[in-house]
Amino acid sequence: MYSLEDYDYNLPEELIAQEPARKRDESRLLCVTRSTKEIGDYYFFNLPSLLREGDLLVVNDAKVVPARLYGQKETGGQAEILVLDHPVKPSKTEDLRWCLIRASKKPKMGSNILLPDGLIGVVKGFGEDGSVQLRFEGKHSIDHVLKKRGCLPMPPYIKRISNDRRSHADRERYQTIFSRFSGAVAAPTAGLHFTHDLLKSLQLLKVDIATITLLVGHDTFRPVRAEDIREHRLGKELYFVGRDSANSIERARKEGRRVIAVGTTVVRTLETIFKRKGEIVADSGVTDLLIYPEFNFRVVDALITNFHLPRSSLLLLVAAFAGLELIMKAYCRAVENKYRFYSYGDAMLIK
Repeated sequence: MYSLEDYDYNLPEELIAQEPARKRDESRLLCVTRSTKEIGDYYFFNLPSLLREGDLLVVNDAKVVPARLYGQKETGGQAEILVLDHPVKPSKTEDLRWCLIRASKKPKMGSNILLPDGLIGVVKGFGEDGSVQLRFEGKHSIDHVLKKRGCLPMPPYIKRISNDRRSHADRERYQTIFSRFSGAVAAPTAGLHFTHDLLKSLQLLKVDIATITLLVGHDTFRPVRAEDIREHRLGKELYFVGRDSANSIERARKEGRRVIAVGTTVVRTLETIFKRKGEIVADSGVTDLLIYPEFNFRVVDALITNFHLPRSSLLLLVAAFAGLELIMKAYCRAVENKYRFYSYGDAMLIK
């Protein structure tokens, strides 16, 4: 149960989705019932038939920042940067940000990265995780340049080339319809399947919606390296839960109605708050909560999620929620039936 080897599976490369479904809710949906061990095949637009009156869906309204920029080093070599820090109130005196840099050679301390609109990134430090601290200098701020010139930071398994025709569509389809609060460097992908028409159907069923915010960090794509999964460490991610949402969630819990997390980010946020406060209250802070089998879930009753990478912290979480044996059985079925995997792939409802 604690061995990383138990969380591996074979996935044919052709099942890694490179584009979203034609319409958001036309993605497929694998329904896994924990009490009976039953697994059923549906489409996401069938979701209302799988829920019941009084259910509360909790969604993440984080918005992905166009945080990727292309430039070059002083030596002329190409450089691609992904800005990881997106403070609510940037410093007016010195703009230091942690970034990931892709280049033929690692940049040297004090060297410059030349970026669009005359912006320069000066290398000021190196992180243990491979990140690089840049000080941005120029007529315009880094946030201004990102808004104007930045590209969405697509996951590494979604391949895009320069001037890829799909990049324009990504700007809309790699954001959920709930997205409001900017700062994430990856989408809360379970929410990508929802449409406004589907929400209307859920409202007619008297399924309620509550929103929380967790700004997804780049560690979401980082594989677990520790052979004992309990030794893995997650990066810290910012979260915010407002009073109205907290009250809705706590009321549903007390009334015995199901709290259904739309995505692993929602699970981690709600379980973090309960662990710290003993109930769901309005709260903000950071979480690095690692959830793996034997975790005692106190808030979430059901989960909507995508299919996750082998040996990832996200796979540990869903295995904790559904049971390792059942989740691996579900993944095997998804592979056999050619479900589409990862961010632009199909979905799973675990109830």
